[in-house]
Amino acid sequence: MVLTREKVLDAALRLADEQGLAALSMRKVAAAAGVEAMSLYNHVENKGDLLDGLTARVFEEVPLPDPSLPWDVRVRSLAEGLYASFARHPVVVRALAAQDANPRSAGALRVIDALLGALLDAGLSEEAAARSYRSLLGMLFGSVLTGTVGTGAKAERAEPVVAYFRRMATAAELPSLHRVLPALESGDCVQDFGYQLDLLLGGLLAAQPDLAP
Repeated sequence: MVLTREKVLDAALRLADEQGLAALSMRKVAAAAGVEAMSLYNHVENKGDLLDGLTARVFEEVPLPDPSLPWDVRVRSLAEGLYASFARHPVVVRALAAQDANPRSAGALRVIDALLGALLDAGLSEEAAARSYRSLLGMLFGSVLTGTVGTGAKAERAEPVVAYFRRMATAAELPSLHRVLPALESGDCVQDFGYQLDLLLGGLLAAQPDLAP
């Protein structure tokens, strides 16, 4: 087998998905790739380069939309692609949110460039495009992290949180929470991300009425 940077990063990503970033070491990555640890240094400089590289691989999974499509269609396509990729690799989202890794590759930068290009095509200024991009990332990170944390053992409570809310949120004392609580209980993060994305796009369209597709 000819070892390449891509093969090293893919082995590292599989290992991180299975065991978490804390378990990631050059020795374990080498074993997963079927080579000696020293061989990795021909393709990655250090653990920081390894983390950046496997993060870039997650961005590179996202297909680029046709640039001739309307800007909002491109934003939606890229956002949904990022959500799907992040949801497959939530460990990378944790690294991104903690600023332990950055997507450093030409392919990853093309995804970011395509998203910013769509926002600029909406008529946004550079500052507004940057703010919208950060807002979208925040939505993505929040939805993925909320949907993938809490898989470990939970601390015991005398009263489950759902029962507590139902008992406390009476129509007399907390009427709004009482009214909306059934809908809060029935929702999930996948549904919420789609709703949040609709709100973001709707807000951009409303802010740029003369440039709507």
